[in-house]
Parts: sequence; C-alpha cells; structure tokens
Amino acid sequence: MKNMRLDKFLSECGLCTRSESKVLIKKGVVMVNGKKAEKGDIKIDPENDEIVFKGEKVQYSQFEYYMLNKPAGVVSATEDKNDKTVIDLVPKPHAKDIFPVGRLDKDTEGLLIITNDGELAHNLLSPKKHVDKTYFVRTQGGAVTEKDGEAFENGVDIGEKTLTLPAELKIIKSGEISESELTIREGKFHQVKRMFKAVGKEVIYLKRISMGGLKLDEGLEKGECRRLREEEIEGLK
Repeated sequence: MKNMRLDKFLSECGLCTRSESKVLIKKGVVMVNGKKAEKGDIKIDPENDEIVFKGEKVQYSQFEYYMLNKPAGVVSATEDKNDKTVIDLVPKPHAKDIFPVGRLDKDTEGLLIITNDGELAHNLLSPKKHVDKTYFVRTQGGAVTEKDGEAFENGVDIGEKTLTLPAELKIIKSGEISESELTIREGKFHQVKRMFKAVGKEVIYLKRISMGGLKLDEGLEKGECRRLREEEIEGLK
C-alpha cells in the first residue's frame, strides 16, 4: 500500500469529506502515531501508521464487506430521493464507495451483501457462475406440492426466451398458505415471484436466507448490519 494523504485516507474510510477533515484536524481530533495531526496533506502509511479519529483507532482496508438483514420498505440502491436505501443502514464509518451486491425488491427481506469489491460482486452476480440463492417463500392460492417442485426442477416459463434453470424446492408447510424454500441459480427480474406465478401461486412474503456459501445470521434483526468475518469472505470467494 502506497502512502496517501491524511485527508484522502479519512475520506476513503468514510469518516468525513476532505473539506470536513480540515476543520476536524484543526480541532485536534485526528492523531497520527500518537501526535496531533497538523495538516490534511501530510503523507501517511495506511498499513503501518496508527491513525486515531475522535479517540478510536482507524483500521484501513481496501475492501469492506457487510451482511445486511434487509427489511421491507428499503430500496437496494446507493441513493434514492424518496426512500431509505440499504446503504443508510450500514453503520458508519464505512467506505464511501460501497454498494449492494445485486438487489432485493423493496418488499423483499433478508440477506444482502454490501461491499466495494467489484470483482467479488461480479463473480456472485455473473449468469455464468450460477451462484445458489435460497429464499424462504410464503404463498397463497393453493397448496404448494411436489408437482410444483418437479416443474421447478425442469424449468418453468416466466415469459423469457428460455425456461428458468433447474431450481430446488423444499416444502415446509403445504396448505392454502404454504411455506417453502426455493434455491435458484440465476437472478432474473422478480424471478421467484414469477416462478410461483407460473405454477398458479402468489408470493405474499419473500426473504433471502443465503447466497453462495453465506447464510443470513439469525442473530441479525431486521435492518441490522455487521461486517463479514474473514472465513465468510473467503467462503464467498
């Protein structure tokens, strides 16, 4: 890691903007190796120098990875004029260039990965990779049956040029209101909803519970977010 300006470092860590850093440095809340920083243009070594911001040591990482338990009503975007976004739910400080890996519909809940690692995001979303994504689904309009499972295994017509790729259905409860888990290996628009519609069912609740090798942390409440652990990051890669 090459040396970088202190104000750029603070900005990339999401602690403040470059212009804000000037004011904060003058206030004496930024320390470099135990001494108060005097200017924002001083060069630091992010990997070896100790940077303290408002009393807390700042750990620099080129890439950041978060797991969010997305609640309904929040949009999967970096910014939106009308609605709260998933980025608003990531605790600060965080890198300014983080983004959601893919998207969940506004009314869909569950696992969403947020990062600034473009290569990882590409690998998880690439149609050629066929990354598993599992959803908990609640439907109405008739009992979900093994016949539906067979249809999903063979691929169903959702109005695209080709049938959906083989998907796995696990029935949890079958009835007028059915509950099941569906694992798909592609990410077409509204795919899960369209697949169930193709077999005569209506999705009334949808929650993603896993993606790739990453499972939603059951300890995360709706709207809560945490950094991924090293073994979780390695599992995704």
